[in-house]
Amino acid sequence: MRSPGLVACGRCGAQAAQPPPVTWTCSVERGARRYFCEACARDNLRAIEGRLDSDWW
Repeated sequence: MRSPGLVACGRCGAQAAQPPPVTWTCSVERGARRYFCEACARDNLRAIEGRLDSDWW
């Protein structure tokens, strides 16, 4: 569950205060903005750079 003033990682659900930390990655998929924590972004860097939707990875 997402609390007001928090942003959740679209992959693992980790939460951080708004605005997200600079180490988080932002992606726009199907018109919706999604954030990914540093750990998930590092684990899936090639897919992110290849602009693959997070559903794929």
